[in-house]
Amino acid sequence: MRHYEWELPAAGGMLLYARTWQPDSVSPEAAVCLVHGMGEHTGRYERVAQRLTDAGFAVLAYDQRGHGRSPGARGHAPSIDALAADAAAFIEAAGERHPGLPRILYGHSMGGSVALNTALRLQPAMSGLVLSSPWLRLAMNPPAVKLWLGRAVARIWPQFAQATGIQAADLFRPEHSPERYTPEHSPDPLSHKRITAGMFTALESAGEWALANSGLLRAPLLLMHGTADRITSYRASEELASGLGAAAEFRAFDGCYHELHNDLRREEVMNVLTDWIKARVAASRR
Repeated sequence: MRHYEWELPAAGGMLLYARTWQPDSVSPEAAVCLVHGMGEHTGRYERVAQRLTDAGFAVLAYDQRGHGRSPGARGHAPSIDALAADAAAFIEAAGERHPGLPRILYGHSMGGSVALNTALRLQPAMSGLVLSSPWLRLAMNPPAVKLWLGRAVARIWPQFAQATGIQAADLFRPEHSPERYTPEHSPDPLSHKRITAGMFTALESAGEWALANSGLLRAPLLLMHGTADRITSYRASEELASGLGAAAEFRAFDGCYHELHNDLRREEVMNVLTDWIKARVAASRR
């Protein structure tokens, strides 16, 4: 696959790091617009990009503000509106770079919340939405007192940062994953484990808002979640799928952890993803 880097002009004049992967020898049939999760960056999706380009799709991705090679305080964003505006600008840029191609917005974890909120609040033109282990609610919510304190701090000092507490063992099983390193032993300099009070409360509220307003969705949805996810709530994804009915295709992966694309059923996950995108491409041609 071919790869090149570019800059995404985002909300507030910020320039975000972005990249594109394209098939080597064929013209792409769709533009898959990837939004990564909390604390990570686009470089962790090269294997996903390889599978998608092998299937004939272009893959575009950007490091969200406060992540990877993009500017901003680590783990911070001023609001869900800023994150959604960034994602909407990204989808528009994908259309400019690949005019005429169906655009699929694909968000993982925190990126799933950003993608869903973008689709609901701003409704950019797209042919489909994919959510992988979206952060609608956490698998285990912090104690009520800690949540109350966090909300209070967010009002006074939104950039106050704490460790996320996420461990590699909660993301995927290393023995089943092609991603052999663990952040504890081989640190990735572009990843981090920080989240600010402002960002946490924004994402917490955004998840509840999205569940309450899911009827605003206008794009076909593929929703994937592992039943053994220790980070984000599988039950919340069930609730979203139930509220949308036939408008959503819900795929539950029994026993899988948070990063479906890195865990023990990753090949099945990628097959489901590529087949669904192909169906959206076919539908766009009718």
